[in-house]
Formats: sequence, structure tokens, C-alpha cells
Amino acid sequence: MSKNNLKEIRESLMISKAELSRNANISPLTITRIEQGKPCRMETKRKIVLALGLKISDKDKIFGENMAVSVKDGTDKRSGIDRREFSYAIHSPEHRSGRERRKEVLKN
Repeated sequence: MSKNNLKEIRESLMISKAELSRNANISPLTITRIEQGKPCRMETKRKIVLALGLKISDKDKIFGENMAVSVKDGTDKRSGIDRREFSYAIHSPEHRSGRERRKEVLKN
């Protein structure tokens, strides 16, 4: 298990687990597990960062620097920890609203 600051940051923003789970579209149980230091997928971390109103580049404030990411194999089972270095800034697009994405599609 790895230490993260999710609980401290969530409480400092006065956000309940239920509210965070609704905003991130993940279960409250998942929030509890992450706060206990259990691993989660990169996509789950991305959802949490955005639901807290932070930028993807602020992920280290919550999950620490170069945190290991749990990945899934082809059978949709967790295959363990992916210890490769991963850059959210390179692999994850910045959050855009649906309206912004539709405008871009309509332009093309």
C-alpha cells in the first residue's frame, strides 16, 4: 500500500466521500480504498483529480510523485503494478467540457 493525501485534501476542501464519488463517477467504496492506500487505475486517479477541481498536473499533490499505477490485462483483471514511469501531462488530455468538444467537431 502506498501513502496518498486524498483524505487530507478532500477534507480540507470540505468535500464528503459521497460528493467526491458522485463528481468523479466512481463508488464511495473506491474512495475509501484509495484513502487507505490501496492501488487504483490511472483513469480513476484522473477522475478524482478533476472532480477535486484540480489540473492533471496537480496529481502529485494527491498521489505523490511517480506513484505506481495498477493496470488491467486483456481479461479485465488486475495484473499488478505497472512500475514504468508515466507522465499524466503527456498521456492525458486536459479536461474540456462537452460543449467545447462539440464546437471542435463542428468546426471540422
